[in-house]
Amino acid sequence: MKILFTGGGTGGHILPIIALARELRAQRGEIPLEFFYMGPRDSFAQMLLVQEGITMHHVLSGKIERYNFLKSLPKNLLTIFIKVPVGILQAFFRIFILSPDIIFSKGGYGSIPSAIAGWILRVPIVLHESDVVPGMSNRMVARLASEVFVSFPDTQEFRKQRMIQVGNPIREDLLTGSKDEATRLFNLQGTKPVLLLLGGSQGATRVNDMLLVILNEALKDYEIIHQTGENNFTQVKAEAEVVVAKERRGLYHPVPFLKETELRHVYAAADLIISRAGSGSIFEIAALGKPSILIPLPEAAQNHQIANAYAYQKTGACIVLEANNLTPHFFLERVHALFANKKELEKMVQAARAFAKPEAGRVIAKYIIESLST
Repeated sequence: MKILFTGGGTGGHILPIIALARELRAQRGEIPLEFFYMGPRDSFAQMLLVQEGITMHHVLSGKIERYNFLKSLPKNLLTIFIKVPVGILQAFFRIFILSPDIIFSKGGYGSIPSAIAGWILRVPIVLHESDVVPGMSNRMVARLASEVFVSFPDTQEFRKQRMIQVGNPIREDLLTGSKDEATRLFNLQGTKPVLLLLGGSQGATRVNDMLLVILNEALKDYEIIHQTGENNFTQVKAEAEVVVAKERRGLYHPVPFLKETELRHVYAAADLIISRAGSGSIFEIAALGKPSILIPLPEAAQNHQIANAYAYQKTGACIVLEANNLTPHFFLERVHALFANKKELEKMVQAARAFAKPEAGRVIAKYIIESLST
């Protein structure tokens, strides 16, 4: 049985594919499975997918820029009339040779060539939408798909009768971390509540800069693990050494990027998580039952992170602080207010657990295996 995954653009597309591939392996029984991925060239995606035994096939694709119309026009014309048609041709011949039994599309501009080529070749397509506001790619691919799975109950754009709400597949190993192992890995002092601040590839600089303004003051009351993003680590670490008093430096733990083997333990140790509002992060935080502060990325396409964050906040599981109105001291005041109100923190924990859908990957994997077995 051959399963072709497609998607691409960010880690938000790749990590759920990895979670689903693991579930498919766990449920396959005696069914032999082969996994393939088709999408744009991406070194980060390739590193992660190859580790999971997923064979890569690269096809040309391109993103339509909807901002600065005149400035983006030449690039958009190149994408529409050259990159996407060439990508569809590449995908057509590769899918014809591979002959997959099903295509699982995670969305993103990288999924369009494979989805269109697969539809032409009559390969069944299953779509998963992570966000409350679907991207243009998924709105297009949904018309070709036999099944549409969504993460949020309030997902827009798709017809309700076509949607199956399952949550966002997460890597279940992230739920099995150890606070003691986090203490060993990061030399945590364990005398104060632990804040986990997750910066990443997109928009990390502003969150990093905000933290640095209040870092020394925050370390009076909290121990902080800070994922800075690979490109920002050296600068953040250097500035922290200047602003943090010598006696508090052992309470601050900056890292460029948390590998899965580290993240699971850091999650277990965290008393409060501060994160962007990508769907993957939200569903991981919910499955862990952790209170959180979400700072949506304002530049995200269709403002989907803002929509995700407020959909999650409606459950009572988090606080949303929009980046455009956020000041360092206001942020710190909100953190203090949370830890001063233990009942509120516990309500957030319970709301997160009620919202969580840790079985999302298992549900989709079961559907795929059953549909191919009949």
